[in-house]
Amino acid sequence: MKAALHQFLLQFGLSDEDAQAVTAQATPLELPTRHILIHQGQTAEHFYFLAEGVCHACYLTEEGRAFSKEFYWEQETIIGFEALTTHGHSPFLLETLVASRILALPIRLLEQWRTQQHPLYTALLERQLTFKENKERFMLMYSPEERYRLFASNFALLDVQITDKQLASYLGITATSLSRIKARQDEDKGLKK
Repeated sequence: MKAALHQFLLQFGLSDEDAQAVTAQATPLELPTRHILIHQGQTAEHFYFLAEGVCHACYLTEEGRAFSKEFYWEQETIIGFEALTTHGHSPFLLETLVASRILALPIRLLEQWRTQQHPLYTALLERQLTFKENKERFMLMYSPEERYRLFASNFALLDVQITDKQLASYLGITATSLSRIKARQDEDKGLKK
């Protein structure tokens, strides 16, 4: 598990020695399905590297509704930049969706990189910004049907690991709308056979 983090860090220009120093601070976690890593409103003590599995971040309302923020899969970092930069609490809940192998790294390490303007911090921030820009374009430029089709084709393995309710929330539609979209696409597939 630590070898995967080490390789990830090398991709971002860390020296072998620096990557080893970071990896040495990582705590391996083997977590079951639906394990909560951080509750909404909690202060983060760690950021994470997801070695294996799938995680889900969502916003919870007082009425008990959940809005999917993001899904994370293998070989990704999970960082709450908003809480980090504002020194606030996590605005979202973070949980595993399947049994997952994760490395927890101390948040103070990320704070240190930020203060030092470390190139790795900049690279991780730019990576997250790129993901956000892509999701914004995805949400604004495509119809719900196109968003579902793109999601299903680009993340086929993830599509079977999440609930329709979670997927609908991520796509910005209701579960009923998603059900209708799936039914229409199934009908279209039947007509093309």
